[in-house]
Amino acid sequence: MTDHESAPIVSLDNAAKHFGPVKALDGVSLVVTPGDCIGLVGHNGAGKSTLVNLINGALAPSSGSVGFSGGTSANEAGVRSVFQELSLCPNLTVAENLRISHTALKGPGWRRHARAEILQSLDTIFPGHGIDPMSEVDTLSIAERQMVEIAIGFAPRGMAARLVILDEPTSSLDAGIADQLLEHIKQFCAKGGAVVFISHMMGEVFEVASRIVVLKDGRIVAERDAADFTRQGLVDAMGHVTAEAADTAGTRQEFGPEVVRTEQGLTARKGEIVGLSGLAGHGQAAALARLYLSRSSAFRPGTSPEVVFVAGDRPRDGVLPLWSILRNISISVLGQGARHGLVDRDAEARIADQWKTRIGIRTDDVTNPILSLSGGNQQKVLFARALASPAPVVIMDDPMRGVDVGTKQDVYAMIRAEAARGRTFLWYSTETEEVCQCDRVFVFRDHEISAELTGADITEEKILEASFVLEEAS
Repeated sequence: MTDHESAPIVSLDNAAKHFGPVKALDGVSLVVTPGDCIGLVGHNGAGKSTLVNLINGALAPSSGSVGFSGGTSANEAGVRSVFQELSLCPNLTVAENLRISHTALKGPGWRRHARAEILQSLDTIFPGHGIDPMSEVDTLSIAERQMVEIAIGFAPRGMAARLVILDEPTSSLDAGIADQLLEHIKQFCAKGGAVVFISHMMGEVFEVASRIVVLKDGRIVAERDAADFTRQGLVDAMGHVTAEAADTAGTRQEFGPEVVRTEQGLTARKGEIVGLSGLAGHGQAAALARLYLSRSSAFRPGTSPEVVFVAGDRPRDGVLPLWSILRNISISVLGQGARHGLVDRDAEARIADQWKTRIGIRTDDVTNPILSLSGGNQQKVLFARALASPAPVVIMDDPMRGVDVGTKQDVYAMIRAEAARGRTFLWYSTETEEVCQCDRVFVFRDHEISAELTGADITEEKILEASFVLEEAS
């Protein structure tokens, strides 16, 4: 191995990044060398995104230093980033999106070369993916878009990737596809590549990471080999960020009358938490979208909505990017207390401040822009918007994407407490752990319900069994 191949790919020495009085990163020292797979964990707002942007060269440090192998830039050092918020251009094809980051592709026939390169990367990471490189991105499911983004990150693009930063890369992938990615990460690092792996799914972190780095309030509070951590030790190192957790009412066995019934046979009763599961892209999100649209008005929302929606695809379906945090929360309750069409601004501010405290949104001022928040904190805003609404039915489309483990537990408690008060939840999730929180589960396969599970039958084994077509020997 040459000196270049063994030298650190990136080195941070007491690096800090300040945005005015806010210390997003406060003196971080970190070295990434070939073969490393660093699990980077911490609550939303701990500084992970800022650290990533220093490593990939998108931001310059306010103090301290960031150096790349050979004194080059991040791009020349082979540093790539795959962000939690997908950055593909929806009106371009998969191959054309590769071209955006591969400027060497030019001249006659460049589309053919782009198609071959992205197809090879997809085939290597996700065998059997079924994605056509000539398809426009907006025709793909969110899971397929995430697969494309990852494949572009690992693609050669004129030079081999040396360090790939993966920010919540499995948040929209089902278990089988996620396993393919984790296996590729292990092979990539075994061949001398390096990965910074950011995830709130601890099982994945422990599976691939050789070293774990814990961030809290912009500082590294723990760093050691993954084998030297336990799950509880990792949670303790991250600490807790929410001010309070909602009281739970315990598992309820009795529910009210049926309040939801669809043509597919999806049903829900008052006070029930109903889960939708199965492999990603098998019709769960579409079923929820049809239900939401059938119960809501595109003309006039009214003051007593029947349903409210929590989106997992934040940029497309969730946040209102030009508005403040306050406005993003309060839009679901503007009609309450309004007189002659005029909003009660004091009541609006009280609601926003209440939910900022209750769900632990990390901001000093709710009048700040929504995009000033980390992805996980933006998701908290969407939960606050839904739970502040008086709607009796809450529809959730894989809502925990990018939300840290501590906040997940608090949200689970809030959902259970709201259900105990008679609210009904329909909850699609790609995480089996979340589905098992539900009172009843419908498993989807090929856009149809393949199983209805209750009680002790809500297990990972039963869900997987209903998710696949089991062929019998003739």
